[in-house]
Amino acid sequence: MSQRKCPVCETRTVSPEFKPFCSNRCAEVDLSRWLKGSYAIPGRPADQADEVPGQPDPSDA
Repeated sequence: MSQRKCPVCETRTVSPEFKPFCSNRCAEVDLSRWLKGSYAIPGRPADQADEVPGQPDPSDA
């Protein structure tokens, strides 16, 4: 069975205490990346509105 790599520093030693990271430092680096917006989940651009003002909603038809 192969050991998992830490997703931040890619060492092969993953601590059960900080799983899936190898240390508290790597866990905090990952959290910081999420909070700064370095990671993003693909989706519709934020400036693209679901509804156009003044236009009827097609789902109401």
